[in-house]
Parts: sequence; C-alpha cells; structure tokens
Amino acid sequence: MDIKILIVDDELKIIEVVKSYLNKEGYKVYEAMDGKKALQIFDEVNPALVILDLMLPDLSGEELCKTIRKKSRVPIIMLTAKVEEDNVIQGFNLGADDYVTKPFSPRQLIARVKALLRRSEDDIMTLSDISSYNDNELIIDNFRHEVRKNDNLVNLTNTEYKILITMAKYPKKAFTREELVLLTMGDDYDGFDRVIDTHVKNLRQKLEEDTKCPKYIKTVHGVGYKFGGE
Repeated sequence: MDIKILIVDDELKIIEVVKSYLNKEGYKVYEAMDGKKALQIFDEVNPALVILDLMLPDLSGEELCKTIRKKSRVPIIMLTAKVEEDNVIQGFNLGADDYVTKPFSPRQLIARVKALLRRSEDDIMTLSDISSYNDNELIIDNFRHEVRKNDNLVNLTNTEYKILITMAKYPKKAFTREELVLLTMGDDYDGFDRVIDTHVKNLRQKLEEDTKCPKYIKTVHGVGYKFGGE
C-alpha cells in the first residue's frame, strides 16, 4: 500500500499518536505543524487524504482548506474543538469532507480515514465517460474526474462531485437526503443528514448562474433534490 496521508496540526503529541495509528494500517504519513509547510508538502507528495487542524500558528486551517480546494478534490478531515452544529457546517462550507471533534479517539479517526478513502475510490459513474448538458454548458468528465461549466474547470470537493454524478446518473429521480448520504458518504457515516443541504448549497454556488432559480441542482419540496440538466 502506498497511500499518502498528510497530517497538519501544531500539537506534536497529536501528530505522533495519529501517525502511529496510520502507520500501523500501512499508510505513508507526512506531517506539518504550520500551513506554509503543509502547502509545500501537499504540492510535493500529492496526498490521498489530508487531516487538518483548524487552529494553526500561521495560515489558519480555514485558509489552508480553501487553498487546497482551489487545486484539488482530495478528501479533507477537519479536526476541531468546536462541536456546535454551526461550526461543523462552516467546516463543510470551506470544503471539508468530514470532521472529528477534539478530544477524539484515534481509532475513530482511523475509521473515518478508511471510510473517506473508500468513498473517494468508489466508482459511482454516469452512463458514459463524458456527459454534457444544456448544449455543452456543463460537462462531466468521469474519465478525468473533472467538471466544466462554460469550458471553465469547476473545483468540487470529492463529496460534491459524488453528489453531482449520483444525481446526474438518474436525472428524473428525486433523491432524499438519506439516500444521498448513503450513496455518497457511506452507510458508516454517523453525522446528520442535513449536511447534504450544505453540500448542495456549495454545488449551486459553483454551478448555477442563479442559485435562487437553479438549473442543475433542483429542490423537490418535501423530498430532497434532483438533477435538472438536459
């Protein structure tokens, strides 16, 4: 196994404990204690997953997450001491795929890592390698795992991408939040299903010209969401 994981935390003890558990599972671990070093390592090794603390000494975890999201859909697990739902939703808004609150069980964190890596490797594919909608305005390239809007690359998180291609595969189906959680985040996800609303909001901001009147990610009142591309 040569799966690379980057841990970013300014607490050496946390890094050592998490690294020890990850090494036992066979992962190749890289570590950084500040944002600038983390970005340098990220560009050098292209990790399969990032474990990111929100409180860093130089570049904040929020800023680092935003920077990574501009260039990659790599799964990101945020570590935070804030357990309020609003703080968790804010983390998802920044582009995180999952969160773990401090103090945490290392075994629980490893389980989250494995679940995210499984989801990122799953082959939820649309009917063809390249699908285009609305006279090529929106193009989903499953071969390259890319999405383009008006020929411009759209930077989606791994979860956002999975939500989009899951709904695009069945454009007439209205998905409940529970179905989208199961299909895109796995049956081992134990968060709240309303987090799908946050991912959908982010998708709309990236894909829609008018988020109040969406063309691609439509709300089905009383049910959930469906894909509206033609």
